[in-house]
This record gives sequence, structure tokens and C-alpha cells, in this order.
Amino acid sequence: MIRRLRSPLPLLALVWLAPAVAHAEEAAPAAEAPADAEDEGQVVITAARTVLPANALPLTIDVIDKETLDQQIAISGSVTDAVATLTPSFSPTRQKLSGAGETLRGRSPLYAINGIPQSTPLRDGSRDGFTIDGFFVDRVELIYGSNALQGIGGTGGIVNQVTLGAPKREGLSGRVLVQGTADNDFHSAGLSGKVAGLVQYKAGRFDASIGAAYEDRGLFYDAEGRPVGINLTQGETMASEAWSLFGRFGYALSDSARLDLILSRFDLQGNHDYVPVAGSRATGLPTSTRRGTPPLKPAANLAESAALSLTDSDLWGGNFVSQIFVSRTRDTFGADVTPQVTQQDPSIAPVGTLFDQTENRSRKIGAKISYERAIPGFEALTSTIGFDALWDRTEQRLIATDRTYVPPTDFRSLAPFGQLNLKLLDGLVRLAGGARWENVQIKIDDYHTIAWNTLATLGRYEGVDVAGGKPTFDDVLFNGGVIVEPWEGIRAYASYAEGFTVPDVGRITRAIANPGVDVDNIDVDPIVSNNREIGLEVKRGPLDASATYFWSSSDKGQLLILGTDRNYDVQRQRIEIEGVEVNLRVAMPIEGLKFGVGYAHIRGRFDSDAARTGPDGQSLADGIVDTDLDGVNISPDRLNLSASFDRGRLSALVQSNFYLSRTFHADPTKPRPDPRNNFGGYNVTDATIRYETGLGGLRLSVMNLLNAQYIDYSSDTRLPADNLAYFAGRGRTFTLGWDYRF
Repeated sequence: MIRRLRSPLPLLALVWLAPAVAHAEEAAPAAEAPADAEDEGQVVITAARTVLPANALPLTIDVIDKETLDQQIAISGSVTDAVATLTPSFSPTRQKLSGAGETLRGRSPLYAINGIPQSTPLRDGSRDGFTIDGFFVDRVELIYGSNALQGIGGTGGIVNQVTLGAPKREGLSGRVLVQGTADNDFHSAGLSGKVAGLVQYKAGRFDASIGAAYEDRGLFYDAEGRPVGINLTQGETMASEAWSLFGRFGYALSDSARLDLILSRFDLQGNHDYVPVAGSRATGLPTSTRRGTPPLKPAANLAESAALSLTDSDLWGGNFVSQIFVSRTRDTFGADVTPQVTQQDPSIAPVGTLFDQTENRSRKIGAKISYERAIPGFEALTSTIGFDALWDRTEQRLIATDRTYVPPTDFRSLAPFGQLNLKLLDGLVRLAGGARWENVQIKIDDYHTIAWNTLATLGRYEGVDVAGGKPTFDDVLFNGGVIVEPWEGIRAYASYAEGFTVPDVGRITRAIANPGVDVDNIDVDPIVSNNREIGLEVKRGPLDASATYFWSSSDKGQLLILGTDRNYDVQRQRIEIEGVEVNLRVAMPIEGLKFGVGYAHIRGRFDSDAARTGPDGQSLADGIVDTDLDGVNISPDRLNLSASFDRGRLSALVQSNFYLSRTFHADPTKPRPDPRNNFGGYNVTDATIRYETGLGGLRLSVMNLLNAQYIDYSSDTRLPADNLAYFAGRGRTFTLGWDYRF
């Protein structure tokens, strides 16, 4: 099930290392945690970095448990799709390898694995949703709204994937999975298969878990039996092969102290057997795919990480966590067969004769340390202190000619923080607040921008020299909130929190076209977003309901604005986003039967004057938001309906997502957004059924049960003249799987 845990404040400074609480759950007696952690119905949220139960934290949280996650992955095929399907305020996915434009509450979420950031905001390749196979994910924790719990990147919230824990019983155990997928017409090119296995071993204080997953995906087909269009540049999950390797090795140093090493590697490669066929937006014909050989290398995604953590849940009466980690990603973008813009340098080859492709290369090294305990003699007050450090080096290269596209950019963050959580009147009222001091430096050496050849306009420039620099950012990010729980299971709350990220520095630095520019003088200041919310939660008897109003703003936000030749540029403008989210689950009198309803309404606007300048060259920004955010920057309103049954050996689910139509508006005195980007809406219904045979479980899942034909949200609201990016969603798709635990 998906557990919705509402509490009011995306805390910026709570200090529990992501894997740490998992370790506490596995190894530490409950008495070693603070008293509040023993409350009935406790759910420990590792991404919140505390062992306090969720109802003690001013956070808005959802937890997608393993059963629900596996159910959704069997339908859609990925953790990202599972999160998007279950979360009304999350935008619909593109069903591509790229998650560009996918948002949570209208802003980019931070993807993490056991608290290790997967996102690369310095040059956002938007591949952070595909860095581990869901087979190795035990649950997904969603923390909504801007916050700095994991440092940089969580302006929309945090999507933390918690990997499988250590084995609980002595000896050998494990799990295997075999499944196959086919489209509605069972095309041979559309057949997909997956095999995965995990072996775990525990002997006294030592334990080990080793696993591998392999998936071969065929073509996707729309509801009319047409191959879904392939995006060669950004990459695809269809027509691809993926390997995921996982290892976890642990040793209990004592009854409360534990050492853990977690390793992960994910490698997805396109098959490179297909090229796109242009559709027609005028006639409603979507982009399709045919056999062919694209130029250069296929789009690919590689992610590797290692984390070593030492935890002690009873150190001087409190919880101690330390962790060091290193991660590396390689986002390879394909070469388009009909490029409108090429990174062409006449000194290398005649214009129009050279194709190239780019690759994002990012490496992160980080360390975290924290200590949390109740104040001696004043047990109602829990304090947390900690320190985070992160070094990130990211660049984007043209790999065919080994040229620099985005210069190597070094990001360094040092962040001490502290947090207090006070329980008053026996839990009737809770107060929480704290601060995180972020000291950030971005370093870029001198570089030369690449030469461009713009085929659409027959223009060209040779590139310019740019002087390097070290922009710095130094700020204290505050948070505070109050919870009132007059009766058990009924809570009201209000909160305020600040989060931050950096703009897509790579898009900014690679687009400099005028000579004499200094990096210290360009606008790469971090985006600080303020999040406010109020809400009400009711968890009594068969009813589990919540309603939340949220409002966030950023004076210097980041917008992706369509420039020339299908490229999106970064603009810094004031952004305001507000919304309402309502969720309701009701257990029916029939044992095992539940109904659910979810709804989200989100509206975002920006100050379009910031993009214009007066006669003196100064920006005309007036701080007044006057134009709607478009589909590249915000999700549609949505209604989710579901019915589930789980009793004995049988479980089943039917769900329907209604993505509601939207028209984008502007101040009448300003140019209106392109009406071709208005969204017409669509709905998709899925179903799955599982039966425990006694020798493993059999599951049949159907995506798009009613075989609805639709254009996905991203395609419908962007690039209105591009017939190569007019993608239909997947039609009816069947998946049959068997898994067995031993």
C-alpha cells in the first residue's frame, strides 16, 4: 500500500542518514530509539534523517511500500512511473529515458538512493530516475515541497529509493523473478523479458546480499498498433537492454552499532536498431519508428555508487550516523539523424559533414555525520546536530571529437545544521524548527565555447573565450512548523521551509555567444525556494484522508524557455506556484476491499517581464507574476481513482488516472503563450491481479486496459512545430510474471 503520512514542514536540518534508520530498524531494539519512536503505528522515514516517527515530524510524506511498488512496476516497468502514477501532484512521465519536465508540485524533485543524490543539477541530463532496477528497491519515500534535507536539489521534494535491507534470518535466502511483456497485438518486435535474482546470507554478525537484474525491452506500440516514436537524442527505455547489479555487506559491531557497505551499478544501452518517422501535428498523426541504423553511438545511461556507513543507535543515549559515498554517472545522448543544430567546427570538417553527440559526466563525493538524542532531563525536546559535505564535478563532452561542450564545473557544499523538535501537552501540540547553513562554491576554469552551425537559419558562429571564476553562495536556510492533534488520528498543521538548488549551469555556460564574458558575472546564483503549507489529516477507523494547500515562491527561479531550433534556454525569473492536494482511502465492509481517490490542482505563474529589457539594457522585471508556467515547467491537474482487493492468496487492483485539460494564460497586455501548447487531457486505466500458488506468485498486469489512444502530456505541450517529438503513449500492454522467495 501507499502510506500517506502528513506532517507540516519539509525540515531542512533533521539529521538521520538515509541508510541509518534502515540499520536502526534492522539491528536496534526499539528501546534504543527516542520514546516517541515507540508510538503505535510508527513509520520511520529514512529520507527525513531522524528516528522520530512521521507523526512527530512537520513533513508531508508518502511511503510506497514493497508490495505496492512491485505491483506498479509490473504495470509500468519503472520506479519513476510507479511514483508518477500514485502521486497526483507528480507530472505524468514521458515514458522515455529522459525525465525532462517531470515535476513534483511544479518543481524538480531530488532523486536519491539511500540518501545518495542521483540528480545532476549542474548539467541536468534528466536521467536520475533510471539509476537502479526496482527489483532492489524496498520502498520509496516521498517528501513533498522545497526542503534541504539532502542538501542541493530538493526544490520540489525528495524521491528517496531505499534499497533492500540486510537479511533477518540465519543462513541462505533470496528471491527470483521472471517476467515477459507484450503489446496488444503481440508484435514480435514488441516482446520484452526480464530476469532478476537476489541471494542473501547471514551468519551471526555478518550478512551479505548480492543480486543482478537483466531486462531486454522491445518496441512500444500505441493503441492503434503503431510503433511509438523513438527519441534518439534524449534516449529511450524501449528497444534497450539494461543490467543492474547490487551488493550489500554488513557487520554488527555490537547490539547497536553496525557497519555497512552498499554497492550499485546500473547500465542501460539503446539497441540502436531504429530511427524515427516524422508524424504530423496538423493531422494528429504521432511520430513513429522504423528499422534503421542511427549515426554514432546509441543513447545510454550508466550509474555507479558505493556508500560506507557506520551507525550506532545507542551512543551516549542517542543515535549516531556517519557515511561517506562516491557516485559516478555517464549520460550518453544519441545523435539525431535530422539535426537542426550541429556542434560543427569548420576547422575540423566542412559544415554539414560532421555529426557529433554529447555525454554528461558527473562524479560526486560526499560525507555526512549526525547525532540525535532527547535532551537529558527534558525528554520532550529532541535535538539534532550534523554536518554535510558534497563535492560534485560535472562536464558535458562531444564524444566523437573529444571536445568540451559544457566546461568542467566543480560544486562544493559545506553545511552544518541543527534542529529541535518539542512535544507539548502530552502530544497535543508539537513545535519544530531549525536552520541549515549552506556554504557553496562553483568553480569553472577559462574555456572556449564550441562552434555552432544552425542549419535551420543557415547561421554559424565560431565560439568565444570565456573567463573562468568562482561564484559563491552563503546563506542560512530556515524552517519552522506547528502540529496540533486534538484527538488521536486527527491533525492540523502549518509550516514554512526553504530549499535550494542551482540553475542548469551547463545550459547557461554553453550558450554564451558574446566575447568578454566572465563566469563571475553571469547569473548562476542558486535558486532558493520558499515552501508554505497548511493541512488536515484524518486517520480513524476505515478512513485515511488528507487535504493540503501549498504555496511556494522563488525570486530567481529557473524556467526552460524554447529558443531556436528545438533548444531550451534557461531564464531566471520570479516564480510562484500554489496548489491543493486531496487524498482519500476508505476500507469497505468487505474484508480486503479498499477504494481510493486522489486529486491535485496546481497553478504556476512567472514574471515574464524579466525576459525583456528596456532601452538601457536593464531587465524590466517588476516582481509581478503575469504568465502561466507551461507544460515544460508544470504538471496538469489530475484525478486518481482506484479499487484494490487483498485477501488470502489473491490480490488485485484497478486504477484510473485522469489528466485534466489545461489552457495556459498570460496577462492580456503581454504576448499569450502559444495556443498550440494547450493540453486536451486524457485518461489511462490499468489493472493487475496476483495469485500465490504456494510455489511463488503469478501476476498478470495490464497497462492501458481500455487501449486509449493519446498524445503524452510532454509532447502535447512543447515543441508545437516539431513533428519528430509528437509521441503517443503506450497502448494496451500485458505483463506476466512469476516470482519466488526462498
